[in-house]
Amino acid sequence: MLNWQDRLNPRAGGAEIHMHEVFGRLARRGHDVTALVSGWGDAPARATIDDIDVIRTGSRHTFSVAAPAFFRRTLRLEPFDGIIEDLNKVPLFTPLWSSSPLVLLVHHLFGSTAFQEATLPFAAATWLLEKPLPAVYRDVPIEAVSESTAQDLVRRGFSRDRIVVIPNGVDLSFYEPDQADPRFAEPTALYLGRLKRYKRVDLILRAVRRLVDEHVPIRLLIAGKGDAAERLLALRAELDLEEIVDFRGYVTELEKLRLMRKSWVHVLTSPKEGWGISNLEAAACGTPTVASDSPGLRDSVVHGETGYLVPHGDVDALARRLRMVLENPSLRDELGEAARRFAAGFTWDVAADRTEAHLNEVLSPAGAVRPLRGPRPQDLETDHR
Repeated sequence: MLNWQDRLNPRAGGAEIHMHEVFGRLARRGHDVTALVSGWGDAPARATIDDIDVIRTGSRHTFSVAAPAFFRRTLRLEPFDGIIEDLNKVPLFTPLWSSSPLVLLVHHLFGSTAFQEATLPFAAATWLLEKPLPAVYRDVPIEAVSESTAQDLVRRGFSRDRIVVIPNGVDLSFYEPDQADPRFAEPTALYLGRLKRYKRVDLILRAVRRLVDEHVPIRLLIAGKGDAAERLLALRAELDLEEIVDFRGYVTELEKLRLMRKSWVHVLTSPKEGWGISNLEAAACGTPTVASDSPGLRDSVVHGETGYLVPHGDVDALARRLRMVLENPSLRDELGEAARRFAAGFTWDVAADRTEAHLNEVLSPAGAVRPLRGPRPQDLETDHR
């Protein structure tokens, strides 16, 4: 596995959850899985996480150079059955430096949304680096985590018959309603995720301001951290929402579960996601979602059944749907029950089953993937420069 991060990385997100949930299961089934990822700070150069042999090299900003160099120096002669490049940031262009059988795992591509997050030079570089993808990965089998991502790849020039869609899952034994832990007494909306500019949490704040002006009782909880936090705090003050909007910062998994269960509605307004795992986690807790009608999010919310989709950037439409859910208990219950049923169709076990079957098909013509063998400890040399 080639991924920019493992799930213990402070910047880890949905792609890292996917890697560990799916490939950790494959490792526990007897496959030998090695993940080459970036390091940070004083992170150990090697660790075993979820039965995956994790090797860290380079840093967040040097991984695209460090990973190929480390592979050629240390892993090139190992008898791996194949490489899975987890494309969730800058592509590593693996076909250019490895002849091993390859599968490309795609969460989503940034496209023009990069300009909503990064500085102009970095956004332009990200946008340009995505341009040669169809040529470089022309003959590579692809796994996409949503139909939206598959359609985006086809629009960019990839062949649809080389793409298989394997959606994300959710841990239904953890994310579930609990009658002993009832909803908050006051109407509460929840945003839970990284605080990044491209996530457009500002739209939620502006919609809440509209509802307050309409005298609709509401409280907004924002759980997560990121470099957009200060900007959002300033917007909260500008909109005079200090008594309405509560920034919780980083929360533990148990607190995350509690917030998902107790909130009346979950909100996500990104212009683009690979899937929107938090939508599914909220659904598993019986909590409906109001989200932007954008790629990825429209795959994880069934409009009018498990929540509502609104035109991205339309603050009035967002406020109207939030008001509808908050003010109608029977509708809210109906959406929540349907959301739980919808989530039940997506499990990590199913995602692992389908991934294993796909790897068997594309990596082993004989139909049986050999256990993957990692490098010997004495062969490893890593640094985080």
